Amino acid sequence: LMRRRQNNPILTGEAGVGKTAVVEGFALRIAQGDVPPTLQNVSVRMLDVGLMQAGASVKGEFEKRLKAVIDEVQASETPIILFIDEAHTLIGAGGAAGTGDAANLLKPALARGELRTIAATTWAEYKQHIEKDPALTRRFQVVKIDEPSEAVAVLMLRGVAGVLEQHHKVQILDEAIEAAVSLSHRYIPARQLPDKAVSLLDTACARVAISQHATPAEVEDILRRRQALEVERGIIGREAAIGIEVADRQV
Repeated sequence: LMRRRQNNPILTGEAGVGKTAVVEGFALRIAQGDVPPTLQNVSVRMLDVGLMQAGASVKGEFEKRLKAVIDEVQASETPIILFIDEAHTLIGAGGAAGTGDAANLLKPALARGELRTIAATTWAEYKQHIEKDPALTRRFQVVKIDEPSEAVAVLMLRGVAGVLEQHHKVQILDEAIEAAVSLSHRYIPARQLPDKAVSLLDTACARVAISQHATPAEVEDILRRRQALEVERGIIGREAAIGIEVADRQV
């Protein structure tokens, strides 16, 4: 972002490694003033591509909306960095009619330095949709976000544990955080840290929260047995009322 040219990073990495979280952390540091002076007055805004594509069934409608956003960003008195998550959905990925022309709207503004962006996508989507356009590729600087190690993932989970505790009204021990990272890394190879560890910890918290308010299994068994006996007692009473012999039957 501090470069004179090619100052539009595009974060690439597998789903769940924390690409969006990196940008959110950057925005937090701007709010806290923990950035170089040239970035202290910058505002980070997220471009909702799905919302822009919604209802844009007429050819050219999507491009018109995108052009309006670019013009507004350029006219803003406060410098704006536009965050484009899932950038491949905006650039040549299809979708609404005419979406393929979106890249042609971005190129001039990026080339002249009038628009600063942070994009994020998976490496596979980058290769498939963005790298095929050399002119657009030159406008971006690839920043690869690797899956964090278990030790780093533990630090990340400690940062979100408070939010989970408040939501589920439970207490999360540090050993639970370490177990969530270790076990998810071992048994869920198809997903990436820290996302899979957060998901596992969230599920565990939900189960604990349910158990705090649920009736114990032993008590439920007794209640079901009592209900069954009440039903059987009622049947015996009705049969006795019409003269059926029930003396040898027990409840």
